[in-house]
Amino acid sequence: MADEADTNTTINVQPNGADIGPQIALISQYVKDLSFENPNAPAVYQWPDQPQIDVQFNIGADKVGDDVLEVSLKIEVKAVGPQGTAFIVELLYAAIFGMRNVPEDQIQPFMLAEAPRLIFPFARRVLADAIRDGGFPPLLLDPIDFGSLYMQQAQQMQTTAGEPAGHA
Repeated sequence: MADEADTNTTINVQPNGADIGPQIALISQYVKDLSFENPNAPAVYQWPDQPQIDVQFNIGADKVGDDVLEVSLKIEVKAVGPQGTAFIVELLYAAIFGMRNVPEDQIQPFMLAEAPRLIFPFARRVLADAIRDGGFPPLLLDPIDFGSLYMQQAQQMQTTAGEPAGHA
């Protein structure tokens, strides 16, 4: 009778080295594009007024291979004073992530919230160094809660999707 019970037992054994759990790894990160413009040098260094700083962010994500994604963070900074433009900086900072066994519904939140959170400190440093190397005090951007921004955008998309056609 004991033999009968043993033959009906199923054991879930994975082959050696097989892993079915979700995995995400940062493979590489890099400056994809960097532009610094100082159109009013050298006069800009004598301007008495502090410029107004405008910062814009954009997140992009592309599949570049099987289980490989590139996430890019574009940061544009424009400093303008009463006398004109002090500087303009555009940075496209990217990272390659490998993903395995990640549920489909978790890929977009990772690409648009978690991945930018991981690479932002490095992009922030590149941006601050470029501005400092241009002869200005480094701009230290405050940390950004990409998770909250993603959730707000997702809620707006759900709200907009639920509205009847013709409403803006």
